[in-house]
Amino acid sequence: MADEELVKKMLRSVLLSSKSGISLSRLQVEYKDLTGELIPHKQLGYATLDALLQSLSSVVRLDKEQSGVVVCHATAGNDMDHITKLAARQHSAKTPGRPHVVNCQMRVKPAAPLALNVKPRTSLRQPEYRGRLGRGGGRGGGHGESRIGNMKDWQLDGRGGRPHSTPPHTPTRQPSIPSERLDKRMTHPSRFQKEVYAHLSRNPQQSNAPSNLIESTTPAKSNLPLSAPYNLKLVQSRLKEVLNKHCKGLWVSKLPQLYRELYKQDLPIKALRDLEHWTHICTVEKPCSSKPQELLLYPSKGISQSPTPPSAATTLTQVTSPSHQKKPQTQKPSPTSQPKSSTTSEGLPPDLKQRLGELLLKYSSGLWAHALPKLYQDTYKSKLPECVLDNLNLLADIWTIDYPVPDNPKRAILYPKVVEDENRNQSGSVDSQTTETAERRLSIQTVPPLIIPKEEYPSVLVVEAVDTNNVILRYIGDDYSKAQEKLEDEMREYYRQDNTKIVLTSPSPGQLTAVCVEEEDEILRAQVCEVMPDKVKVYYVDHGFSEVISRSKLLDLHEKFLRLPFQATKCKLAGLGSFSREPAVLKRFESVACGKILLAEILEREEVPLVVLYDTSQDDDININAACLKALQDKSLEIPLKVNNAYMNVNVTSVCSDGTIYCQVPSRGLAKLNDILEKTENYFHSQATTELLVGARPFCGKSCLARYKGKWSRVEITNLHGSRVLDILFVDVGVQASVEVIELREIPPPLLRDLISIPPQALKCCLADLSMSVGSWTSDAVQWLRDTVLHCSECTIRISNLDNKRLAHVYLFTNKNFHDTSFSLNQQLADSDLWNHQKDVFLSSRGPSKYSLTIPVSTQTEDKTLHTPRRRSPPVSQSTPPGSPTEHLSLPPALVLPEVGQNIDVFVSVACHPGHFVLQPWQDMYKLVVLMGEMILYYNKTEEKPLKVEKNQICVAKVDNNWYRALVKGDLNNGMVSVYQLDYGKFELVRCCQLRPLIHEFSQLPFQAITAQLAGVKSRNWSEEASIVFRNHVEKKPLVAQIESQQEALQLGDRKVVVYLVDTSQEERDIWLHDIMAEFTDALTNAG
Repeated sequence: MADEELVKKMLRSVLLSSKSGISLSRLQVEYKDLTGELIPHKQLGYATLDALLQSLSSVVRLDKEQSGVVVCHATAGNDMDHITKLAARQHSAKTPGRPHVVNCQMRVKPAAPLALNVKPRTSLRQPEYRGRLGRGGGRGGGHGESRIGNMKDWQLDGRGGRPHSTPPHTPTRQPSIPSERLDKRMTHPSRFQKEVYAHLSRNPQQSNAPSNLIESTTPAKSNLPLSAPYNLKLVQSRLKEVLNKHCKGLWVSKLPQLYRELYKQDLPIKALRDLEHWTHICTVEKPCSSKPQELLLYPSKGISQSPTPPSAATTLTQVTSPSHQKKPQTQKPSPTSQPKSSTTSEGLPPDLKQRLGELLLKYSSGLWAHALPKLYQDTYKSKLPECVLDNLNLLADIWTIDYPVPDNPKRAILYPKVVEDENRNQSGSVDSQTTETAERRLSIQTVPPLIIPKEEYPSVLVVEAVDTNNVILRYIGDDYSKAQEKLEDEMREYYRQDNTKIVLTSPSPGQLTAVCVEEEDEILRAQVCEVMPDKVKVYYVDHGFSEVISRSKLLDLHEKFLRLPFQATKCKLAGLGSFSREPAVLKRFESVACGKILLAEILEREEVPLVVLYDTSQDDDININAACLKALQDKSLEIPLKVNNAYMNVNVTSVCSDGTIYCQVPSRGLAKLNDILEKTENYFHSQATTELLVGARPFCGKSCLARYKGKWSRVEITNLHGSRVLDILFVDVGVQASVEVIELREIPPPLLRDLISIPPQALKCCLADLSMSVGSWTSDAVQWLRDTVLHCSECTIRISNLDNKRLAHVYLFTNKNFHDTSFSLNQQLADSDLWNHQKDVFLSSRGPSKYSLTIPVSTQTEDKTLHTPRRRSPPVSQSTPPGSPTEHLSLPPALVLPEVGQNIDVFVSVACHPGHFVLQPWQDMYKLVVLMGEMILYYNKTEEKPLKVEKNQICVAKVDNNWYRALVKGDLNNGMVSVYQLDYGKFELVRCCQLRPLIHEFSQLPFQAITAQLAGVKSRNWSEEASIVFRNHVEKKPLVAQIESQQEALQLGDRKVVVYLVDTSQEERDIWLHDIMAEFTDALTNAG
């Protein structure tokens, strides 16, 4: 019998993934994508799916559209109870003691592209081997292998039990024996209940697992000797020896393994914590990484460094130089492919190295070598010596070179060689000292510091903003808002006892105290700010505001309530630094953000993080930072529009594939914009600095400049594709384009306010009396309209209607007869054969969802002078017989895998269950990111004609604004095509017009997706709960895979490997996934 509660949660998870709901016919597909099974309505006692959904009114709402399609929407449920309670607990400084209502309907923001949250390294830490026990040997129980301590330590955790019969040399395990009888209502193990239920909620940070679930899940206690005494002088002397061998630095996470290999002993954990204090031994530096454990270790300046560099033959378990850790491993082409040139840098301008170093630091994520001459010319107004590109090794002391396309030595990416920068090591030392001072200050207060959440988009409750550089907020989640809620409940119970209510008679500024809020029956933590005769001003450290209260409400704060970090923290809003105290900006921020639950994209994880805030509670996501910047726009400079008015000398700047047009209407705002842009041109001609380059931290909603028709024009970043490629919108002409980040410039500070104050000058229009439904416009009709108006400088529009979204319905004329609509282009198009053929076009009524396919919002620029990457080889011919694409396109070589029994570092891109998941080679992931960016630049430049679809054809498919190498699996004969992503292992449905031919340049890299099955577990029909547990442990994570067997295949995508998966991200233990799943299935059997 199916678990109805579990089905409800699964349905809610599916429905919340779509803003506009999911059609009833599509719901089963979405549900199966998540769970692997169809909705079990018959097992729940309902004859039809519709009957089941009608009974689940607390989960789903059914709406019937005018077209007759039934659409399912998520209804508000109990999963937001915690957020509502949090809002009720949040006090306002204006109305102390009273709750205020905030928005609680949050939607999860999709994860950022791979390059933003994964930084491929040379190798992952490899799992430990012990004697002859094979994989994972040496454990008496549990699924993690202790890296410090012995077997007895692991046997003390209560995980004894019978051993499983496993094949020879496979990882051994012993399942846990439940210490308590499981709740009979649950059908899966208690230690996994919280994990399963957290996955089912909309946001992992807002999961609302049942109370009995949370209580039964206790954190594992480590048996490692965290503070055991050790021989200080011996460890320090050995560390000196290690650093002498690795004088260019090493990762701290690699140190314990290296120490163990050299000295056959474990490095004490306390020694790792003491590294920052041993300034006479080493220097600790924190690079740009979101992982706090990723620190770099360098020899102290006082240590004599060995002149011999590390050996080039570095194995997977050895340490590589930090310059290769922070970027992909360099692949040098053969000596015969290198141009003959001078091997020394003598004769080069003396300031060349400094200038190139500045450019590389600005683009720390990598810079294409072929783009360097133009970037150098634009920035410094001088020509780059040709010998630099002819022989990149001339300046090998300031950069490292990577060749992502092995067969093309001219396609190189340059990375800054950070380890050669002396000042960087010094700054790292200063940062360590600053951190040490801050930690010492916090230790005096006995309150731990607040750690920024690891999530890419943590949820936050915005309290208030003094200015945009000091925004007070609170993080939402188990370790934050829920922990604070629990603390305040404990404080309320504790201070209810008369003997604990010790009044603070002599408060002093800076003192921590407990404040009794009588009207709310709450006890809150606070800090005394100012002492008055009868009153005192306090700051609520968990709620982020101040209040003047009576001194009688102050109580002595017990030390046990100091264990939780103060929850109120600060952040800075990206892009608003120059207007941080502008009244209009702060007023807009208060209206759109204060008191609301928002998502925060953290750009810089500093003490005061730099963030972009998003409101996802509405149908359309709202970028709070961009909305606040628009508050500075001068309304008097907007385009004046009135119905039935005619406007002459209109310039049509863009025609979209759905018939939407953008045009510029003569106005005061347009005249001022042109004047300021002319000043901008003069400013750039007079400056030679890198200050105006948009560096490695672009973000959505950012306003900057890019070239359009040879001149600088205002743009807004709309989407990011990794760290080098992004989508932009030219806001004054309505044109979208994909460019590299090096093509963007910051708005010059002297002209920033003037440019920001001018509203966008592109007027969005549609032709009146002509349909705008999806597929109504044929490509021939769109092309005719473009040919007619884009080169006409004296168009006239007459406005017939203005809708709520300021979309103007217009009649468009290219002559002076604008009084008679029969002379309009609208009428000409409606009477033509081009429009009469629209019925042959496939019309789609499918509503948007996470798999929805949309016509591009606007076309790419029609101007051939727009600065975009050079065009490559033309598309290949499509005159190939069906089913034989290899005759006109040479396939890339097959991906080379290690031999059976060997390890490979992988990234799990898709995980359905242990019997089916998809791997990608970890070391080559950066090459795939580079390839994806290049394909976006190439295929987004023009709207090429669609590809003729043939089964088993290799092509490129557009999915969610990205282009993927794909294999056509089938044509559905309704305008839709089923494709398989050859690099990511996903199946997608796309429209025929979203396919393009795969050109030779993009077929060099082997297809990266490897279908896999987990070894060490029996094949079975995996339950939904087991699949969720498996996904949570492996999906979107770098792991180490050990090859058990390989199954070759003739067809693309059918190759399969059976592997053991090991998570080595924790230094103290190796987590073998087959042990996790076997333990889960054992506990599931015992619970049943």
